[in-house]
Amino acid sequence: MTTPPPVATRYVFPVGGCRSDASQSHHDYPASDIFADKGCEFVSPVNGRVDEVTRVDTWNKKTNVGPDRGGLSVSVVGVDGVRYYGSHLSAIGAGIKPGLVVKAGQKLGLTGKTGSAQVTPPHLHFGISWPTPAGHWWIRRGAVPPQTFLNAWHSGRQLSPVSLVDKTRRAYGVDRGCRSYC
Repeated sequence: MTTPPPVATRYVFPVGGCRSDASQSHHDYPASDIFADKGCEFVSPVNGRVDEVTRVDTWNKKTNVGPDRGGLSVSVVGVDGVRYYGSHLSAIGAGIKPGLVVKAGQKLGLTGKTGSAQVTPPHLHFGISWPTPAGHWWIRRGAVPPQTFLNAWHSGRQLSPVSLVDKTRRAYGVDRGCRSYC
């Protein structure tokens, strides 16, 4: 009996149903803000499993603490072993919870202005990283620049972030907590 060849991972742009523009840079750490009207779909960029979900917005502009900046958020660990994070959502889909298996393009929530985005135009904050224990928000929010991948997926091209995530994780070394914009 032969083993079937591995199935190629399919990637999709994480905002659906609306016009959107991904920032080509981000302040202080690698991520992208994908500007779109409030209520556009945030979809899973890959087949995977929901990792973390934040359903309560606890951000306060007076304290502006790092763990709260994302507001409503969902992260997915893809079948490729990479974590994909979206935040500032206006709503999270019913039934979206840690452990749920999702497909590329499946709706996870709606774009919005929660967390520190209360003072900006609506957008999806999008980060790519490696999986970590719960609560490691400084990695979850973004550890590798996602722009090249977002540009490819937006045009329908398939480009995997796996090797860049692996390389960045090795270079990052021991996790000693938040290193910038804490």
